[in-house]
Amino acid sequence: MTLLSLLSLAGYCLSAYLILRNLSNWQSSRRWMALSPALFAILIEALQLRQAIYLPDGRLNLGFFNAFALVGWLVSIQILIASLQRPLHSLGVLMFPLTGIAAVASALIPTSHAILLTPTPAIAGHIMLSIIAYSLIMLSALQSLLLAWQDHAIRSHHPGGLVRKLPPLHDMETLLFQMLGFGFLFLSASLITGFITFDDLFAQHLIHKTLLSLIGWVILAILLFGRFRFGWRGRKAIRLTLTAFFFVMLAYFGSKLVLEFLL
Repeated sequence: MTLLSLLSLAGYCLSAYLILRNLSNWQSSRRWMALSPALFAILIEALQLRQAIYLPDGRLNLGFFNAFALVGWLVSIQILIASLQRPLHSLGVLMFPLTGIAAVASALIPTSHAILLTPTPAIAGHIMLSIIAYSLIMLSALQSLLLAWQDHAIRSHHPGGLVRKLPPLHDMETLLFQMLGFGFLFLSASLITGFITFDDLFAQHLIHKTLLSLIGWVILAILLFGRFRFGWRGRKAIRLTLTAFFFVMLAYFGSKLVLEFLL
């Protein structure tokens, strides 16, 4: 499993390097050349994640590093697919190496206190919706950081280097809100299935996760309503996106960190 993770890390890093080199000339032939190593890494990591998460007795090992690697893997898939049609390849420069590092951490640092469960179809569906929601919101946060950098460069009258190679600011904002819309839908579905599947989401061991997720959901709802009703954009959209990301990620990974390593 360590060899698989190292191979995926190499593929992710090579792809990030090729994307960075070809940002100014993102043609079809160069696109496939730059994204092919990431595709190889994603396929390799799929094998590793299957071995790490699916245990022989049918239970799931969704420990901290396995979950982090899984979310990073899903984000990388979204970047790879979207890059074929939309200008999202620049996000791979940051996300691909992070995903590779997460894969190596998952292989080298097994979580001895991982939360193991035998999921029913309802629980499995809830978990899948939650992970997809987290990955979409993480992707939105990465896009908002790139947008913040681009906005700052333009305002300071220094739109050179990498910023000059990015799509126009309006297109970047449009992409951000499309991602946020899908992330909000999946987070809503995750919360709904959670309330249906579990008897008491406000039980002691779940209350922090539930409340933090609800706070993130409310922030996203306010942001999307503000965009639709008042045309919110720019720094306000970036701040609210990163705030919602903070609460949603804290709900999942923060609770895992406390339960698995601190308690």
